[in-house]
Amino acid sequence: MKEYAGSAAIGDMLAYHFGYEPHGPARRGKRLRPTMLMLTCETEGAPAEQALDAAVAVELLHNYSLVHDDIEDRDEFRHGRRTLWSVFGTAQAVNTGDAMCALSFLVLTRAKELLGPVRALEMIERLHRAHRTMCDGQSLDLQFESATHVEERAYDTMIAGKTSALFEAACALGALCAQIEEPRVRGYADVGRAYGMAFQVRDDALGIWASAESTGKAVANDLVRRKWSFPIVWALAQPPSPAREVVSRAYGSLRPLEPPEVERVIAALEDLGAREAAARAVAEQMAVVERHPNRTLRDYLLGTLAEPVG
Repeated sequence: MKEYAGSAAIGDMLAYHFGYEPHGPARRGKRLRPTMLMLTCETEGAPAEQALDAAVAVELLHNYSLVHDDIEDRDEFRHGRRTLWSVFGTAQAVNTGDAMCALSFLVLTRAKELLGPVRALEMIERLHRAHRTMCDGQSLDLQFESATHVEERAYDTMIAGKTSALFEAACALGALCAQIEEPRVRGYADVGRAYGMAFQVRDDALGIWASAESTGKAVANDLVRRKWSFPIVWALAQPPSPAREVVSRAYGSLRPLEPPEVERVIAALEDLGAREAAARAVAEQMAVVERHPNRTLRDYLLGTLAEPVG
């Protein structure tokens, strides 16, 4: 980013988003996707250099999606810091996000220098497919905002695209960088997919029960905006009860929820056991991770989700 050779304005906005000078330092994410990619490659015996371009590409694509998500969700803060669109405006943020996407694929083309053109093309195709699937998932998420009911299967499809696809691609790309055989690449892809599903369910629970200090976001903002998160979808799939009716009535209103309504919905979710249901759903997906023979990757991924929700 510091060496961006294009528009000075875009270069400045990239520096702001990533927290580089003169806009930094800033609190940053955990770099989960590039870390799991690098770990996969290195623990398979390949040098780290073979995975660097892919790791950068994945992180750039992830950040492109964050910029666009913040615009679509009208989120003004991320990690306790103003988002790109809220500082520079929607149009400039869209354009800068698009630049990140372009940079992601340009960076990945450099993989041909160490891995050869055939393997590099395979990796570019895999990342493009993940990108397309991410767009499908985000489209479903936006559609759900005007829905009065969302089935559990539809929710699973949404998060498999919006969140899990890039985790799956990260693990698969790490395996491809290590140049291992295709069946084992698929095994790593399965780990990334399962982890991504668990990650999003846990993130949904954090959006309701975690503090603003731990997430960098407004408390229960997903409920205020009537987002169809795992606790809500699960709760409305339960048998009729007074607690379920509280959630159903609130989400049937098709408008943002007021603070007293949010409090009632949280209490109802607690009564129904939605927090515990989210924990079970996370554990079910993480069982796939636990069964994988790569102990270093497995332990790292398990550690990232070890902290309890709330």
